[in-house]
Amino acid sequence: MALIRWDPFQDLWQVREQVNRLFDHTLSHYPFASDRRGWQPVVDIYEDENEITVKAELPGVNRNDIDITITANSISLRGELRREEEHREEGYIRSERRFGQFFRTLPLPAEVKPEEARASFRDGILEIRAPKAEPGRNDGYKLKIEE
Repeated sequence: MALIRWDPFQDLWQVREQVNRLFDHTLSHYPFASDRRGWQPVVDIYEDENEITVKAELPGVNRNDIDITITANSISLRGELRREEEHREEGYIRSERRFGQFFRTLPLPAEVKPEEARASFRDGILEIRAPKAEPGRNDGYKLKIEE
């Protein structure tokens, strides 16, 4: 029988993510709240028996403006969506696109091998693939986006 290391913080990370989603949804109706917090990319997380895949929507973001940090238990995305031109208030009828810095930490459903993770960025979609690890690893690793 194999022993599986229990991470007491895993449940807390999942609760934190659910609370963040609740506040993001609630506060998104108030313009004063969204302007100060920056923005968070929307993500999909897939899991199979061998790896975990994260896909994040980052349309308009330059690959050089994305920073990825991966640990055995989480992936953090940080970056900035820059305006293409100088922003002027006059003349705008509607301005809904988000610009500025973003940051998001995603708890993973299983431990991964950070040093073997790979990231690619195409058509505004960041894809991160990380092979699963034996429980108990806690090394952090800075991940580069492949060309």
